[in-house]
Amino acid sequence: MRPLRSLLFVPGHRGTWVEKAVASDADAVILDLEDSVPAHLKEQARQEVVRSAARLRAAGSPVAVYVRLNSLESGLPGDDLEVVAVEGVDGFMLPKTYGVEDVVRFDGLVTHFERRNGVAPQTFEFIVSLETAEAYADCDNIARAPRVVTLFAGVARDGDVSRSIGFQFTPGGLETIYLRSRALLATRAAGLEFPLCGLWQDLSDKEGARAFALQNRDLGFRGQVLIHPSHVELVNGIYSPSASEIEFYDGMIKAFEAAVGDGAAAITYEGMHVDYAHVKTAREILDYSRRLTENVARQTDTAPSADRSPAGRVSQDAQTSV
Repeated sequence: MRPLRSLLFVPGHRGTWVEKAVASDADAVILDLEDSVPAHLKEQARQEVVRSAARLRAAGSPVAVYVRLNSLESGLPGDDLEVVAVEGVDGFMLPKTYGVEDVVRFDGLVTHFERRNGVAPQTFEFIVSLETAEAYADCDNIARAPRVVTLFAGVARDGDVSRSIGFQFTPGGLETIYLRSRALLATRAAGLEFPLCGLWQDLSDKEGARAFALQNRDLGFRGQVLIHPSHVELVNGIYSPSASEIEFYDGMIKAFEAAVGDGAAAITYEGMHVDYAHVKTAREILDYSRRLTENVARQTDTAPSADRSPAGRVSQDAQTSV
């Protein structure tokens, strides 16, 4: 999985919103077939998702494209995959799972429709949305399941997960620190690099959105799922190493390498003790920054001509729920 700082939900039946979502500079779009699509528009949404993915592919867009399927308990993911398991889609977000067995069932369905639709085996990867108490309890196994590239710790107010677990949402997030930390640890322990969190639902509270993103970055998350393009710029900045951080770690590496040349393996750098462990972290941060820069460059080179204002002129109605 490549670095994804911002993943923006777009209701699958709202095809005209896709280019505007891409123009917001989101690293990925999640074309939704589940909670943001009325039951009578599911088939229309599937067809629109295929058209949207095809347009982005034809335009050479580097933005990652995921599709949130309907849940297994709905009986609809087979109908979804028959239509949307096509070239141009990078993978699927799996909703309302209850354990690793559900991921295995999704894998069986996807394997079938890859073959049936003429798509190369193992084309599609999974982002698993943790929305039930059972999923959080089994997240260690889920993270190691077939096709899984990351876990999404969704802790939205009044959503499926708050109902399943029973927490009362607060802006400070103390009530979900354990849940988010458990998901993050499971993701990293499985060797997966980019744990995801979300959602921030109060579109009028920019300071709350900033505090939420900063807290999650400090915990160790690498990206965030969003419901509105006005949050993309904020989130991209928070989950990117700053210029001062890059300068600090670059200087650390140079100072340490000079010390090693003189026979030392521990130094004081800007008042901080530094040895090999710290330099390994510094190298990882600089490598991550380089990968992000390459992604941004690709997006800039192929940016569509749609309105690139932060809000993208998309309606501020909530687009989805978790």
